[in-house]
Amino acid sequence: MRILAIESSCDETAAAVVRDGVTVESNVINTQIELHKLFGGVVPEVASRRHIENISAVVDKAVADAGICLSDVDAVAVTYGPGLVGALLVGVSTAKGLAYGLKKPLIPVHHIKGHICANYLENPEFKPPFICLVASGGHSHIVYVKSYFAYEALARTCDDAAGEAFDKVSRVLGYGYPGGPAIQKAAEHGNPAAIRFPRVNMGVDGFDFSFSGVKTAVLNYIHNAEQKGEQICREDVAASFQEAVVDVLSSHLLDCAGKYGVSRIALAGGVAANLPLRKRVEEKAKAAGMEFSCPRLAYCTDNAAMIGCAAYYAWQNGEMADMSLNAVANLSL
Repeated sequence: MRILAIESSCDETAAAVVRDGVTVESNVINTQIELHKLFGGVVPEVASRRHIENISAVVDKAVADAGICLSDVDAVAVTYGPGLVGALLVGVSTAKGLAYGLKKPLIPVHHIKGHICANYLENPEFKPPFICLVASGGHSHIVYVKSYFAYEALARTCDDAAGEAFDKVSRVLGYGYPGGPAIQKAAEHGNPAAIRFPRVNMGVDGFDFSFSGVKTAVLNYIHNAEQKGEQICREDVAASFQEAVVDVLSSHLLDCAGKYGVSRIALAGGVAANLPLRKRVEEKAKAAGMEFSCPRLAYCTDNAAMIGCAAYYAWQNGEMADMSLNAVANLSL
């Protein structure tokens, strides 16, 4: 089963060819990071227009890199939500056109499921059931993956996603966009115990996330110092903020797994590229006797290979779409 997959939910225009769910024959990503640095974050209209400019060339390169012709693919898959609606529409429209023209099945893929399935690309032996933390610029979920087809969201953010908080704190510290890599780099030269920023537990079981408070605490710390004419150590602020986020993300994941009696845990999403988070979860998993999986950095950020993997299991489950498929910006899990 050879699937041509397309991903355009935010600011990466991506296409990949994936065979039998786990063999990546090509994986092409055209990123817009340098463009959006000018604005300090992703501008939806700008992202959509750039997707339109890039999508055809990216798909063509993915097919060429795989050493095949378009007619050799067995199905076309695409992310249809959640994400920026304009950006999603570019991918969905392209995939619909290809599927119609090639007379191939069209497979709709949930973006978060794609991130989770990146773990199968990294480690095909890693199988459900497991509990996965999906953390990115737009999402902070803990998902119970009961099977290749059954997903249950156990926790989610009540306000800002983890990646969004990284971006905002990075901007106020003067490090720019994207915030995750900038904060991590600065934190390497700071003291994570210098400032005690708040940790928040939300929801009935305390597993839900809230990063608005820690973001506001950082802003207040900086503003208070400015009003008093005091100098701040930006590296200490970055390290202490990162420590607070990593502490909450890792603790909630392990606590969830413990409550549900699941011995496998995983990371996914752009924030899963954060090295202190990866190390913390791995250490906690080892101490608890749990099996741990995390994709390589290239599969943490948005890519189409993960969509091709998720599409393979969606196809096995009979999840097909017709030409009425539309983008759904706030698609639930």
